[in-house]
Amino acid sequence: MFKIGIIGCGNMGEAVVRGIINSGKVKSTQIIVSDIDPDKVEMTVEKYNVAGTTSNRRVVENSEIIFLAVKPKDLEKTVLPIKDAFNNKKTVVSVLAGVKITKIKNLIPQSTVVRCMPNTPALIGEGALGVSFEKNIDISKKEEITQILKSLGTVVEVDEELMDAVTGLSGSGPAYVFMFIEGLIQGGIKEGLSYKQAKDLAVQTVLGSAKLMKESDEHPSVLRDKVSSPGGTTIYALHKLEEKGLKDAVISAVSEASKRSKELSK
Repeated sequence: MFKIGIIGCGNMGEAVVRGIINSGKVKSTQIIVSDIDPDKVEMTVEKYNVAGTTSNRRVVENSEIIFLAVKPKDLEKTVLPIKDAFNNKKTVVSVLAGVKITKIKNLIPQSTVVRCMPNTPALIGEGALGVSFEKNIDISKKEEITQILKSLGTVVEVDEELMDAVTGLSGSGPAYVFMFIEGLIQGGIKEGLSYKQAKDLAVQTVLGSAKLMKESDEHPSVLRDKVSSPGGTTIYALHKLEEKGLKDAVISAVSEASKRSKELSK
């Protein structure tokens, strides 16, 4: 019997495997993964020393906690052929964007269902995860799942109706941050820095700023103003960012991704 089974060896499935193993809370020998692509299974097995199979049924029958990490459109064809393998001793953690708990419960009503929206930094244990639990979940089971998810990063419990907002903000958020970092790098290169110099400075600037804000109780606008001197370089730069609509663009990006998540849920 395995502690954790993971159906789907794509980016998110791998993030779950790696994050859990790196946390040390669950041994690799307690994890089994499956995928319809045998090459993905083999790669995951070799990379993380977990058990692997192309049989989703084997994963469900032999695991206590099952992570569903397939594409949302593949949910029914993944679950329906093996729905009899799920029972009231199984807890299913779905990381499928836009798929509601009720939809999964309609397919496998006998199992406990948790909905989670992680992001790719979970690969290094630095993810941001929104999580919703089905009503009346056993408290001890809820705590167990929460502790496992904490091995992937920061966990924020939200009402399920807010999961689309989580998807738009943190689920898709790394892509926004990478685009911003790319802009910083290109700006540095434009002004004469080498790619490596610009990258090192840009990445550390974002990382350090995020850590500073995490450890501060101050609003981001206050921290921003502390960098700005009257008539200095920063205030001129901020004026240009306001002129170009950076903040409005980010707000619109979160809203657009959230809207798409809602569309997927239908």
